[in-house]
Order: sequence, then structure tokens, then C-alpha cells
Amino acid sequence: MADYTAATDRFDLRALAACFCDEGVLEFTGGAERLTGPAQIEAGLGAAVTRPSTPGQPARRAPTHVRHHVSSIRFGSVANTRVEVSSYFAVHTDIGLDHWGRYRDVLVPLNGRWLFAHRRISVDAFAADSLMA
Repeated sequence: MADYTAATDRFDLRALAACFCDEGVLEFTGGAERLTGPAQIEAGLGAAVTRPSTPGQPARRAPTHVRHHVSSIRFGSVANTRVEVSSYFAVHTDIGLDHWGRYRDVLVPLNGRWLFAHRRISVDAFAADSLMA
């Protein structure tokens, strides 16, 4: 989980995608396309970063920094082959608090690491001037 957060804060989509197993799923609430596997996750997030927040408008201004804060981490189910975790997140960018919400995760062990089999991101709200909406 910390590797994912650090990769996101460094704008390193390849390292972020490497936090998922081969069939790992990254899912967003609110209608965004579900991404499966590291290659699709990296490409999908890369496209989202450059997409304008409003169709027909120029691409949104990129933040100069991103800081993810993850808290209230709760291990709901723990087994040798699978862990279910829930947590809250808050993201700060140039504007201050940019957006916040919840993660619901399933992690599995693979080659000495725990990787995401599934990560569901539920954004509760975006700031009015969010750089990541």
C-alpha cells in the first residue's frame, strides 16, 4: 500500500502499476472504466492525467506536487493467501486539500510482495478547484 502511495506522489505510473498482480483490477466509483493488469492500469491512468476535466477544454493544469495521506487502515480479513483492507485517503496538491475518499483493497502474495488483486477507489468529494477531478 505504501509503494502505491509513494509511486502516485512521484507521478511514477509504471511503479504504481507494478503494485498490481497480472490480473489485478483498479476500479473507480463514478463510472470510470475499470482497468485490469499493470499495462492497462499504466496506460489508463496516463490517459486520465492528460484528459481535460471538461470535454472540449484544454488539458487541466498538472499539479507540481501530490501528497497522499492514508489513514484508518483496517484489516478486515487476513489469510496466508489473501488480505482485505479498507482505509481512508486525503490528497493534497498545489491547492491544498484536493480530494478525499476511501480505498477497499484485496491483496495477494506474489514473489515476496503483497500486490493488489483489486483496488476500489471511492472519491467522496473534490475541491472546487481540484487539479485531479
